[in-house]
Formats: sequence, structure tokens, C-alpha cells
Amino acid sequence: MKLVVLRFSSQKESTLGLFFDVTNGRKFLCFTLEDEFRTVKVYGKTRIPAGKYKVGLRKEGGFHNKYSKKFPSFHIGMLQILDVPDFEYVLIHIGNDDDDTAACLLTGDQATQNITKDGFVGNSTGAYKRIYPKIANAIEAGEEVEIEYIDFA
Repeated sequence: MKLVVLRFSSQKESTLGLFFDVTNGRKFLCFTLEDEFRTVKVYGKTRIPAGKYKVGLRKEGGFHNKYSKKFPSFHIGMLQILDVPDFEYVLIHIGNDDDDTAACLLTGDQATQNITKDGFVGNSTGAYKRIYPKIANAIEAGEEVEIEYIDFA
């Protein structure tokens, strides 16, 4: 499975993106929100570098325990972006603004611009519940899942 995040608006507090499954054609999954770009990493306030990364399942930790209770019918582990230089535990999860992410990728069905105010993604839970099962099940079945972050802004 091949996933792509097209970062289209990088501003002072956040980065907005579009999330696609490009395995067979291009299928829009949802909007995304991340921390802002910084030339020097600030812990918990910097997005990961553009590039290609493998996605795995993290089956331990606070987010995993919380999501196991919140989504018992389908949660099998947190979607984790692997082997990001100088970053640990980069996850795909629910949240609305840059206060909810520490380099992680937040999902949303709605996006509010981040040019004149802080960026925001809405209906994050709905987007996550829609995209998570297919990605997690592919990993669990032994399929290689790769995500590419592309900077347009």
C-alpha cells in the first residue's frame, strides 16, 4: 500500500495537507494537520522531514491503550511512521490543531485555513475511523505500507 501526504499550506503554527491512497490510482482519504516546518527541530513542535517512510503498528504505549478502549471493535495498534531521523513515536491519530500533535499526523474531514489563524481539522474521529481499518489490516496481513510526505509549501 502506498500513501501520500501533500503538504499545501505551511504557516507559523501548523501545516495542512491532503492524504491520499495512491496504491491503485489516487484516492483522497482526508485532510491532515501537522506541526510547522522548522530548520532546527524543536521537540514536539516540528513536523517530520519530507520523504518516504514505512508505516507499522505500535502495540504498546499510552495512545495504544487509549485507542484500544475507545475503538475496541477495530483497533489493533497505532499507525506509526517508522525510522524518521531524529524523531520517535510519530503516529497517525485523532486531533484538531497543533496542540494535539508532536510531529504526528492528525486526520480530519474538514480543514480551516492556517494563514490568518491557527490551522484546524474537524471531524477527526470520523476520518480516522474511515481510514484506519484498511491501513492497519494491510500491515497486520504482512503488506508493506509506505507513506510519502511531499512539500508544496
